[in-house]
Amino acid sequence: MLNVYFLWTQHLEEALVPLSKERESLLQEYKALKERFDQEYDQLAERKRGFQQEIDVLGTLNTRIKGYLDSNKVEKLNELQERHTLSLSQLQKCEARKQDISVELDKSKQLLRSQDQLKRNIDDNLNYRKTKAEVDRLTHDIELLEDNVLSIGSMSTIEADLKRHAQEKERLLSEYNRCQGTISVYQSNISKHKLELKQTQYKDIEKRYFNQLLQLKTTEMANKDLDRYYAALDKALMRFHTMKMEEINKIIKELWQQTYRGQDIDCISINSDSEGAGTRSYSYRVVMQNGGAELEMRGRCSAGQKVLASLIIRLALAETFCLNCGILALDEPTTNLDGPNAESLAAALLRIMESRKGQENFQLIIITHDERFAQLIGQRQLAEKYYRISKDEQ
Repeated sequence: MLNVYFLWTQHLEEALVPLSKERESLLQEYKALKERFDQEYDQLAERKRGFQQEIDVLGTLNTRIKGYLDSNKVEKLNELQERHTLSLSQLQKCEARKQDISVELDKSKQLLRSQDQLKRNIDDNLNYRKTKAEVDRLTHDIELLEDNVLSIGSMSTIEADLKRHAQEKERLLSEYNRCQGTISVYQSNISKHKLELKQTQYKDIEKRYFNQLLQLKTTEMANKDLDRYYAALDKALMRFHTMKMEEINKIIKELWQQTYRGQDIDCISINSDSEGAGTRSYSYRVVMQNGGAELEMRGRCSAGQKVLASLIIRLALAETFCLNCGILALDEPTTNLDGPNAESLAAALLRIMESRKGQENFQLIIITHDERFAQLIGQRQLAEKYYRISKDEQ
């Protein structure tokens, strides 16, 4: 019985294998069809949304068209076009009127110029007649004189006088004509200037001239005041520079005498030499003093003296110009310094820390590889932090 059951089970399993394969193929076909139908459904839904948007846009346009037709804007457009046409016709009429007026204006200007020329011709004619009458009168007088001379006698004397009077007459006529020409030029210039004075740009010219003159004088006075202020400021800056240099050199001298342990330099100072007369440009140099003699430090001091002088000068500058300086940083300050000078520098820094401990924002940062110098700085409990930084072995 068990063998029959086993054979039957085996037969069923063998029959189930092709059915399972067929089932899997049908499931795959079902999934493929389902995916294809889903894609087609999504595409159709997308097309439907697009059609719906187009329908909405068409409905909006239809509503706007109906509103446009209901608002009678077509009639208003026609009315505005008619008004535009009417305005164009009126503008053309105005242009034609403008041209007519321009022609009339040109004729008037030409007539005015011809009248001016006629007036000058009449004036010249009148002058000519007056001159001719004067010449006739003088000729008549000459004839009378000749008659008198003939009646008097000595023809040579009379001819000499006549010649002399004729020359005087010619000179007077020439002078008269020149004066007449000058008067005509002056009269025409006067007329022209009178017309120019009637223009808009010369309106209230006296008042504007007075205002400009007042502004000019005020500006000149202001410039003089500025020159005096500049001179006073320049003198004040010079005095301030001199005062600050004296203060800096005083601090440098005190720090050097407190720090330096050598006997070859009594003190150092900064000398400022003016580069030119009347200028505020200076050339600074560091000098050392020993026994009353003053020498420039460049090229005459050791590396340690250079480092110490540089530190002292920086401390003096900070003390002078940065009264509320919050941070003072020194990187390897004992480079090239021997032991006594390094100890003196540490003592000077401790005195600075002691004098600044009441200042809330004061911080002194020292970076050094000299452990002895670091111990000297922190030995009086003035240092709040003490860090030792070493290289990682990795």
